[in-house]
Amino acid sequence: MPVIRAFIAIELSPEIYDKLDEVENQVQQKLEGGVIRWVPAINIHLTLKFLGDVSLANLEVLKKILASEVSKYAPFEISVGELGAFPSIRRPRVIWVGVQAPQDLSILQHGIETEMAGLGYAPENREFSPHLTLGRISRNASSQDLRKIGDVLSTNKVGYLGAARVFSVNLFRSDLKPGGAVYSKLMTAPLKTD
Repeated sequence: MPVIRAFIAIELSPEIYDKLDEVENQVQQKLEGGVIRWVPAINIHLTLKFLGDVSLANLEVLKKILASEVSKYAPFEISVGELGAFPSIRRPRVIWVGVQAPQDLSILQHGIETEMAGLGYAPENREFSPHLTLGRISRNASSQDLRKIGDVLSTNKVGYLGAARVFSVNLFRSDLKPGGAVYSKLMTAPLKTD
């Protein structure tokens, strides 16, 4: 049965993409070397649910359930800023820019998580932590590499980058290519309109 890799995410405004690109370029210049796989700014998004393999036979049902769930929530605003890392600055594996959002975002994400679990997609076992991934650190990074990355992240403060009003949620397809992942939007599910 044919499958695609897919995820559910919120896109950002062009202004925020421009700011993320600037931040990424500044950090990249200080962290030259091949231990970080950078995410091109245009591919950065606020992931609400990574689905993994989705059967093409189930795609239409998934779209309908997603559209129905998302339409229950009113639009809200998020703000973007601050540089950080998971699991921590001292042991970085993922470099991110933070997302500050009202409780509405967590409620929306939980609703999507619950509906997708009903379709058989395993729920996350860690709490939702809204962020925008800039780069992933290679498992081959030495302790010296990790220390340098941590130092750069600690000393490069990133303030407020902007705000975006969220009016919709998207379902994306992810195709892994030699040059990195290529994302294609499969659908846009609008939030509740008055």
